[in-house]
Amino acid sequence: MDIDIGFAHENDIEPLCDLLSELFALESDFTPDRDKQRRGLRLILDNPPIGQLFVLRIAGEIAGMANALITVSTAEGRPVVLLEDVIVKAAYRGRQLGRRLVEHVFDWARANGMPRVTLLADKDNAPALAFYQRLGFGRSAMTVLRKNLSE
Repeated sequence: MDIDIGFAHENDIEPLCDLLSELFALESDFTPDRDKQRRGLRLILDNPPIGQLFVLRIAGEIAGMANALITVSTAEGRPVVLLEDVIVKAAYRGRQLGRRLVEHVFDWARANGMPRVTLLADKDNAPALAFYQRLGFGRSAMTVLRKNLSE
């Protein structure tokens, strides 16, 4: 299997929207909206200081993605990563590809001096929670709160 993991490019936006639709169908907090997803992806691609989009390609076809947003931690005194939108197409799951993708993000974060990766996962998605625990993520004492300002 010819596997490549690297940064996303402008011409990857539509396949990434397809992946986000697949992901958001699994998450209770989000609803797929292609226009919003397209705008968000473009914002990240056009502004590398706010984050990087990683793609996993198999024989040139996008089969997975991860979104590494950069934020500043006052606790760490430096930039850290907020990992979002990790997904591998259903047809390719169970082959350690998600692990390879996330470990690639870990390597990139380390190489860029970022000491921590934080993520949010749907509390009802047991397979995702188990996947992240196998990668060394642990539960935090923090809880997520959200206020939508656009409604």
